[in-house]
Amino acid sequence: MKKRSPILVFIFSIITFGIYALVWYVKTKNEMNRGGAQIPTAWLLIIPIVSIWWVWKYCEGVEKTTNKDMSGPVAFILLFVLSIIGMAIIQTSFNKVATS
Repeated sequence: MKKRSPILVFIFSIITFGIYALVWYVKTKNEMNRGGAQIPTAWLLIIPIVSIWWVWKYCEGVEKTTNKDMSGPVAFILLFVLSIIGMAIIQTSFNKVATS
């Protein structure tokens, strides 16, 4: 995983009206998949009901990548309820296992 500033993840998501949030999802998904997670294509995010399932699969990848430091259900609740604040919290967990 690449180190990113959680504060900048939050700020960029606000400034770009959520476009950076989508970019963050895709970049972190690709990094997690390279590490062994199995998250499907991010194009599923644009399909209304399927996007919830995609976020669940993403959160399973978060659990695998962070070595269960952050559980999948907790990550899902953070993303579903807190949105970009949850993204910043998850990025903090990613930074703990980051290689660069």
